[in-house]
Amino acid sequence: MSFQHLLAIETSCDETAAAIVDQTDDADRPWAVRSSVVASQVAIHREWGGVVPELASRQHVRDICGVVERALADADLSWSAIDAMAVTQGPGLVGSLLVGVSFAKAAAWSLGRPLVAVHHLAGHIESIWLDHGRIPLPAVVLVVSGGHTNLYLIRREGEYVLLGRTRDDAAGEAYDKVAKLLGLGYPGGPIVDRLAADGNARAIRWPGTRLTNPDRNHPERDGRFDFSFSGLKTAVLRHVRARQAALGQDRLPAAEVRDIAASFQRRVVETLVERTFAAARWYGARAVGVAGGVSANAHLRSEMTARGAAVELPVFIPRLSLSTDNAAMIAAAGLRQLARGRLAPPDLNADASLAL
Repeated sequence: MSFQHLLAIETSCDETAAAIVDQTDDADRPWAVRSSVVASQVAIHREWGGVVPELASRQHVRDICGVVERALADADLSWSAIDAMAVTQGPGLVGSLLVGVSFAKAAAWSLGRPLVAVHHLAGHIESIWLDHGRIPLPAVVLVVSGGHTNLYLIRREGEYVLLGRTRDDAAGEAYDKVAKLLGLGYPGGPIVDRLAADGNARAIRWPGTRLTNPDRNHPERDGRFDFSFSGLKTAVLRHVRARQAALGQDRLPAAEVRDIAASFQRRVVETLVERTFAAARWYGARAVGVAGGVSANAHLRSEMTARGAAVELPVFIPRLSLSTDNAAMIAAAGLRQLARGRLAPPDLNADASLAL
């Protein structure tokens, strides 16, 4: 059966998103974004310094009908034109996920259309194919966001083998915590990235992290491609506290804050780039991909692209609108599932810790 128009819903955290993606006849670029709508909750959560789960789920309830109707209008389609639906099942905030899952199940049932459940990280990975079409395989893909920093090996399209993960803080989480420590506001990632552009990235040499023991939660892996950012975050905390004590004030000079941001970002990006290309060498990858919210970071995009050029390995990063959470990527992953006949059961439920 042909699924020309797929409607997808994403509500895993604090963005309410809906998109319609069409299946094309081009084997090299099989998907085309027809519409993509995202309602952000940043203004709501900024005063709390982070996402408040209860507020997030309530706002999803308020926004979801309007967001879906806008996606249909932008695509110039009616409900009857939708051939299938996809929704993020997890991981994420369970209250937020439940809003999307409940809406998608009700809509699919009322229309008599098939529904597929999508893993949020699979969506991020498939955003690379959605934007660039087919890429050379095998590929190593870094998924880096506020909640995840994972490396995957893709030998065949739609199959994801975990190579490494963060043992503690995700890279995006570390950005937010350092931004909060420096009094920069929320969300921290874009602010640190902007300030770092005017700072001295070599002003402070932060310690690196060497992981020499296997992850006890994943003993089947030796841990050589794992990440850890808690030590770096603690090093920044100690440095800032020491400087505050030396100056006798809580607020550091603006130039010093820029240098701290630039030095912190340099260490994070160095770690991400080194691990990713080490995995690519180890597994003989023909391409590298980077996806997830932190892939919108200007310095990370630049360094990944430069390293790829230096070692003659193509690097694929989605456009900014497909890097942060969106429903178009969920649609792409959903079409991948539909092609294999993997439909969601009638009793589909949200899963906050869903494994990929």
